[in-house]
Parts: sequence; C-alpha cells; structure tokens
Amino acid sequence: MPPTSPDSPSPDASPRSAPDPAPAPSSAPLAAASETARQAGLATGLTWLATWSWRWVGVALAAVVLGWLVGVLWVALLPAFLALILASVLQPASELLTRRTRVPRGLAAGLVMLAALAVIAGGVAAIAPSVTGQGDEIVSDASEGIDQLRDWAVEKELISQDQVDTAVTDARDRLGDSAGSIASGVLVGVNAVSSGLVTLALTLVLTFLYLKDGHRFRPWAAGVTGPRVGRHLDQVLDQVWTTLGGFVRTQAIVSLVDAVLIGIALAVVGVPLAVPLAVLTFFGGFVPILGAFVVGGLAVLVALVSVGIEGALVVLAAIIVVQQLEGNVLQPWLQSRAMQLHAGVVILAVTVGSTLFGIAGAFLAVPVAAMVAVVLRYLSTLADPAPPLTPPAPDEDAGAQPA
Repeated sequence: MPPTSPDSPSPDASPRSAPDPAPAPSSAPLAAASETARQAGLATGLTWLATWSWRWVGVALAAVVLGWLVGVLWVALLPAFLALILASVLQPASELLTRRTRVPRGLAAGLVMLAALAVIAGGVAAIAPSVTGQGDEIVSDASEGIDQLRDWAVEKELISQDQVDTAVTDARDRLGDSAGSIASGVLVGVNAVSSGLVTLALTLVLTFLYLKDGHRFRPWAAGVTGPRVGRHLDQVLDQVWTTLGGFVRTQAIVSLVDAVLIGIALAVVGVPLAVPLAVLTFFGGFVPILGAFVVGGLAVLVALVSVGIEGALVVLAAIIVVQQLEGNVLQPWLQSRAMQLHAGVVILAVTVGSTLFGIAGAFLAVPVAAMVAVVLRYLSTLADPAPPLTPPAPDEDAGAQPA
C-alpha cells in the first residue's frame, strides 16, 4: 500500500463544509456609547456654564457694592483722586529739585506747587484784560443773539408772538409762586459753592502731601503686603503712576487744539471777540461735555450778533467739526497712546462715567479705566509669561575642525 503523505487528505476523512461567516457586529452598543458620550459632554458644558454664570453674578454684585461705596465716599474720593492726578504731573519737577539742590522734600513740594500756581495765575493775568474788558460785550451780544433767535422764530412762524408772551407770563407766575423753592435753591447753590471750595482746598493739601511723602507709600505698601505680593504691588503702582502722569498733559493738548482751531474759525468769519472766546474754549475743554457745549453756544450767539446768521452758521459748523474731531479722533488717539487704552474703551469709559457721576465722572473715567487696564495687563503677564529666549544653536560647519 503506497504511503500517504502528510499533506494528502485521508481517504477515510469525510468532506468538511466551509466555515460560517462571522456575524455582523450589532449597532446598538455603539449607539449607546455615542449617546452616553454626548450626554457626558452636555453635562460638562452645562456645569461649566453654571459655574461661570455664578462667578459673573458675583462680579456683578461686587461691582454694585463698589459703586455704592464710591457714591457714599465720593466727597473724600474726589479730592484724593484729583490730587493724585496733579501730583503725578508735578512729581518729576519736585524730584528734580530735590536731587539738584538737596532741599528737603517738603520744601521742594511747596516750591513746585507755588511755581505751578504762579504760572496759572500769570496766564490768567495775561489774558484777563482782554477777556474782562470784552466780557460785558460778550454777555450783551449773547443776550441780543437770543432775542434775534426769538424774533427769527416768530418771523418764520415757528412760534407765534402769543406763545412767546404766554411763555413769559408763565415764567413770571412760576417765579412768583416758587419764591421759597428759589430760596432753597440758592441755599443749595451756596452749599455747592462751599463744597467746591472745600474740595479745592483738600485737593491742594493732598497734592502737597503726595509730593512730600508719596515716595514712602510704595515701600510701605510692599512691606505690609509681604515679600511675595509686595514686589508685584510695587511694579503695578509704578506703572499706574506713570500712566496717570500723561492724563493732564493729554487733556491740555486737546484743549489747546480746540482753542486754536475754533479761534481761527472765529477770526476768519470776522467775529471781533475771537481771542477771549478762544481762551474760554481752552478752559472749557477741561470740563468734559458741558464746557464745550456752553462755550460753543456762546460763540454762536456772539457770531450771530456780530456777523449775522450766515457767519453764525459757519461758526456752528466749525464748532461741530472741531468737537467731532476731538471726540472721535484726537482725544481717543492721544489718550489711547498716553493711557495705553483703545479708543473704543476711552469712549465707553467717558460715557459710563458721565452717566453715573456726571461731569466729574466723565473727567475721571479715563484715568480710572487706565488704572484698571494696568492691573489687568500685569495679571495677564503673570498668568501667561513670555517664553524665555533660547540661544541660537551653534553652527556645525563653523565648529568643525579641518582635517
């Protein structure tokens, strides 16, 4: 019997059928796993949203409490902050005088403040004759301009003479009926004036103290907060102080540009009171919103009397153009450079400040926003520090020795 090879099939072996194909995997477990993953992701997202929502609610409540405290302490905070701004401008001169002449800091601070007051008084004295000499004429022209506007409105039948007479009669009746309210209003005005004088006195005193003892504050704050926090606080205060120094300088530049441009427009139109009106425009520029509005309206009324309706319209157009240039281009650009703020942030800060705290809030909104931006910028630097600079790799060809 011939031997069979191991590879050859055995004759006794029965033929075996082909194996069955593997069953297809069921899709139910995959769908369940996908649904579970989706639910887990949705739950994580909702948990994150709820957590951050509560955090923002806490931030909003803290902002409300802070605003309430600022309103309560506004009488003390206003002169303190105004003095801080003035001291940031005068501090370089005080430091220079102390280093060059070796005089005590208190004497240097007093001399610098006296010099600043003398410069302001000298400027006022230099322009006072032209302003006061024509002040009565400005008031007279403004009053006459109002009368002309009234007559023009009656002539164009925008209002009738009966309406004017009725308005005058009603005003007189209300004046007689509200004598007590006027008296109380006078008392309120007297209180406001006295409060302004107290604020001015406190501002001057605090400015002197800031110039005299301000150099001790940063080391004291760093020592109180400890070595870990103190070094960061010292750097933040230094950046805040530098930022505040550019605020008054920027405001002065903006006011000067407004005065020059509006003065040129008045001179070109032929208004005889161009110089005193330009001076009033410069000082009005330091009072946000209200100063420009009042001085601009006064200039239009004087131009109406001096050169007629056409000249008044030209002056009005020039003032509108200058104010738009200041509010939308010049002031945001300069303050964004001096305060390192975006122009949109400057506009929003002035809007919020004027809405909450009036004219003073509009004036102080930009430096406050700059201080907050300095703190946030420093915290961002700590959270995301710049990567260290790595030295360049040595050149292999340059380091290779010739064979």
